[in-house]
Amino acid sequence: MGGALMFLVENAVFRYQGVVALDGVSLEIAEGKRSVLLGANGSGKSTLLRILDGLCYPESGRITFRGDTIDQASLERDEFAQAFRRRVGLVFQNPDVQLFNPTVLDEIAFGPLQMRWPKDDILKRVEATMATMEITHLKDRPPHRLSGGEKKRVAIASVLVLDPEVLLLDEPTAALDPRSQSQIIDLLIGWGGGRKTVITATHDLGLVEDIADDCFLLQQGRLVAHAAPSVILKDEALLRAANLIHEHRHAHPSLGLTAGEHTHPHAHRT
Repeated sequence: MGGALMFLVENAVFRYQGVVALDGVSLEIAEGKRSVLLGANGSGKSTLLRILDGLCYPESGRITFRGDTIDQASLERDEFAQAFRRRVGLVFQNPDVQLFNPTVLDEIAFGPLQMRWPKDDILKRVEATMATMEITHLKDRPPHRLSGGEKKRVAIASVLVLDPEVLLLDEPTAALDPRSQSQIIDLLIGWGGGRKTVITATHDLGLVEDIADDCFLLQQGRLVAHAAPSVILKDEALLRAANLIHEHRHAHPSLGLTAGEHTHPHAHRT
């Protein structure tokens, strides 16, 4: 069940060098909801995540977090910005753009140090977070020398260590092996006892029902559907129009050249 309104997006428009990335998107996300922004590459889901994290701002429209407007002016106020960064954390699709410290321990401690937490508290929180993410054995390793799955876990740990109210994730299982994917899925399901707000951008149809109870489908910068994952995933026409599945024609010679030809819908890994 969702609680109080966490994010409100009203008619958000955003362009990259004149190319529309978001075209009048409006949506609401309640506290405690696990939501998915579903869409093919170029649908606007990553842009929307960055706007929710205050990394960029719509050229028109309005974004609020717990009733407070998120814009350049508000995030230039140190007190507001620090509180917002403490409460909302984003994990990028590519961990290499997020990891920059000399060791895993330094990486995870970086956020708490910026928040000026007591050093004893930082060490306890960092150790607990590394244990949760099963990366304690990596604490002295340089992040850039880790595997893709290890980097992803470190990137997530560097956000979770702050215990944010909202976790934003961009394609969290992309390019991971099956074991690492399973670990990330278990984390998304169980993090915060299932009471935290988690917003995940993905095009992976197989992931949606496992990690979310609310689904927003984006297509070419527009919100084209909002429903429970089970409802959206059953609508093949909608998914096909959004370029998330497509059909291949198959011939089955054992059935005869004509009778054996038919189409099957396939998930389209864009």
